[in-house]
Amino acid sequence: MSLHVFVAMPFGVKASADGCLIDFDRIFAELIRPALEKAGLEVLRADEEQSAGDIRADMFQELLMADLVVADLTLDNPNVWYELGVRHALRASGVILVQGPRAAQPFDTYTDRKLSYHLKDGAPDPEMLAADIANLANMARNTLNAWHGRRTSPVYSLLPNLEEPDWSRLRVGNALEYWEIHREWATRIEVARNANRPEDILVLADEAPATPLRVEAHLKAGEALRRMQHFNFALEQCDLALEFAPDNHEATRQRGVCLQRIGRTDEARATYKKLIAIDSDDADAWELLGRLDKEEWVNAWRIPGHSPARMRDDAAYEDALLRDTIHSYSTAFRASPGHYLAGINAVMMMHVYRDLTGDTRYASEAAVMAGGVAWAASCERDDANRFWALASLGALAILDQDPAAVGAAFREAIAHVDNDWLALDATCKHMGLLALLGFHPDQVNAALATLERAMQRTKPPASQRQPDKVFLFSGHMIDSPDRADPRFPDDKESIAAARIGEILDQLGAGPDDLAFAQGAAGGDILFAEACLARGVPFQMLLPLEEPDFIEASVLPSANGEAWRQRYLALRDKLTLPPRIMPDELGPLPRDREGREMNAFERCNLWLLYSALAQGLNRVRFICLWNGGGGDGPGGTAHMVREVKRRTGQVSWLDTRQLWS
Repeated sequence: MSLHVFVAMPFGVKASADGCLIDFDRIFAELIRPALEKAGLEVLRADEEQSAGDIRADMFQELLMADLVVADLTLDNPNVWYELGVRHALRASGVILVQGPRAAQPFDTYTDRKLSYHLKDGAPDPEMLAADIANLANMARNTLNAWHGRRTSPVYSLLPNLEEPDWSRLRVGNALEYWEIHREWATRIEVARNANRPEDILVLADEAPATPLRVEAHLKAGEALRRMQHFNFALEQCDLALEFAPDNHEATRQRGVCLQRIGRTDEARATYKKLIAIDSDDADAWELLGRLDKEEWVNAWRIPGHSPARMRDDAAYEDALLRDTIHSYSTAFRASPGHYLAGINAVMMMHVYRDLTGDTRYASEAAVMAGGVAWAASCERDDANRFWALASLGALAILDQDPAAVGAAFREAIAHVDNDWLALDATCKHMGLLALLGFHPDQVNAALATLERAMQRTKPPASQRQPDKVFLFSGHMIDSPDRADPRFPDDKESIAAARIGEILDQLGAGPDDLAFAQGAAGGDILFAEACLARGVPFQMLLPLEEPDFIEASVLPSANGEAWRQRYLALRDKLTLPPRIMPDELGPLPRDREGREMNAFERCNLWLLYSALAQGLNRVRFICLWNGGGGDGPGGTAHMVREVKRRTGQVSWLDTRQLWS
């Protein structure tokens, strides 16, 4: 989805101060719109005659939500000045001032940078038009790239402590389209997360309905992908959110978690410390730093091949790292006494410290903090967090040295886990560390036995059961009988089928792999048949409802009815049912002028993300292609471009060589 620009300017033909007539409709149509579209923006023009009521409320919403506002100050038009003032009051950045020739500059914007364009006879000067378009397009790009952190609004520049309003709470007037689309979008994100479909989330994240919503959109996508343990993709979503809102602390925190989980621990630590430097009471940042400190301490003593006694001795030797862990967790809990997860980690590590070293320095603090943890956890009212609250109470029971109470506490927690295998796994791993250290063995073993029993009946996420290799295919359809320039003649089918089979054999395709493609007559069906012949599970993704897809991508080929029968026979053999894009992802997104995204382009991205979600290093892309452009959007050329942006593992079956 493109970024969005709102244009505030006069409308129709207006007289300048010296009596010259200026056609602002031509200025918009011939200069401003082309320039902004050249910069990749969707353009919405403000109406001149704003009346009171809902129209004005809609205009306020536009001035709040637009990525960029362009204000034409050629004339002292009261509507334009009013709209510029509203934008300056609502947002700190993202304004471009343009103007044609005028005798004097207004005082309030005298020192502001403006882009001047050229007029001739009240319309854009034909001799200067190309240069003016290029200059405005470049200014738009530069403003969007440079405005983060730079306050260009005089209101925010002169009042440095003023903060922008929370756009999500300013739902005014009849401008509800943003929010209706957003609600539908957010629901689909949640459905995809619950269904463990990261590929769906990645497509939908690119389609957030308005750009200020994209910060939340990418955060939702990043959080869902992170919870599904797709950390590289989650990191991309955090980075996309930070491109628009570099000061967003939640995006920064999520980014740190992703960095930590993919092993970039130094960057993760720097991220958390940056947040703490901004706000020393950032409990979430302190808690994340505690996790990182704990991980560093554990890595220092949990060495494969070492005996439990050796690991316990090494854990005690690394007491400085353990004290860092305790400091971070306890600081988080003090900053936010409701943060019982930080609190229980601090209390447990204090007791572990005493058990390992005999040092009682934390004894009184641990006792007081344990009471705080018990109170905070017992006050949890959010069902989504109920498991963690009860698991924290279970951990406190371990310290009371009553195995029966520990088992009962964890059974109660498990009753609220809602089939969250990852939550059980994380808790089990924590108990496993305590068991390695020989800490309160009877109580810890009681907790482990209860958790492991629950894990046996809980389904692990698909990310734990990934294929060995993932084959992604895109290729030409069989030519239609009346095609003027032959590309895939039907008499070349056997050549293509044999070569596709050879490539799959060379790549070692087998039952432990997975394959993705559409189901068009020609390359797609030949690839699918070759996969099934080798026992490779095949997942068909269709950009249209099945009857429409057959009409568009199967029947137009030579011998279309025969290909339709092959398609139906193929579909009936699949162990994985076809996924239909309109059903899974909803209707095609539209731009502000109502133009739909091309379904085949969207499906290409869906196919690519479906493959990449299994692991970048597993993907093998096979294309049957003549190296040229397609007959329309969403063809093999588009898929090749998208794949090359991500991975270079491409097997290209060049039809120009195959047919010769």
